Order: sequence, then C-alpha cells, then structure tokens
Amino acid sequence: MDHSFVTTSNELPGFRIVRHFGVVRGIIVRSRSIVGNIGAAFQQIVGGNITLYTNLCEQARNDAYELMIQHAEQVGANALVAVRYDATEISSGVTEVLCYGTAVQVIAAD
Repeated sequence: MDHSFVTTSNELPGFRIVRHFGVVRGIIVRSRSIVGNIGAAFQQIVGGNITLYTNLCEQARNDAYELMIQHAEQVGANALVAVRYDATEISSGVTEVLCYGTAVQVIAAD
C-alpha cells in the first residue's frame, strides 16, 4: 500500500471512496529492558529528552502502523482513512500500542 494513501482525515483528497472494508488494526506490546531503564535513569538525571524511551515509543508506533497496513492489504484495501493511535499501559513497563483506521478502496476522482 502506498503510504500516501494513509490519512487521519475521513477522506483522501483527489480520490473517491468506492468501498468500505471496515476497521483494521495493528497491535504491538512492548516492554522496557533493564538496560534501557538504567540508561533512561541516567538521562533523567541530566534532564531533557529521554531518547531511549523516545526511540522505543517510535519503534512501537511504527510496528503497529505497519501491522495495520498489512491487515488492510489482507482485506483488499488500497487506502486507509480515519487512522488513529492509542496506547495503554498493561503493567509496569509493558505498553500496548494500537494503530487503527478504516480500510477503503479508492479510485481517482472524476
């Protein structure tokens, strides 16, 4: 799927939605490692952006996004609209990241 056909809006400018496949999702569950926690603790002392956690969060979001796209392709979609993210802490240091949207088929607008 062309990533430019993935949007948070409810429509894709220049295209017309001709079929809805429903909600698709990508879910990933990540935990922080002991090494990562130690490194992050040192970064907290200095202050500022805690890059170890930033990188972990970015990778989890990307993985969930890619899983969502795979799910959309499996149902026959060529685009995704109304894409959103959600995250939930399952237990201390373990977080679920969910990326979901509406799988659709689009064609160029007349």
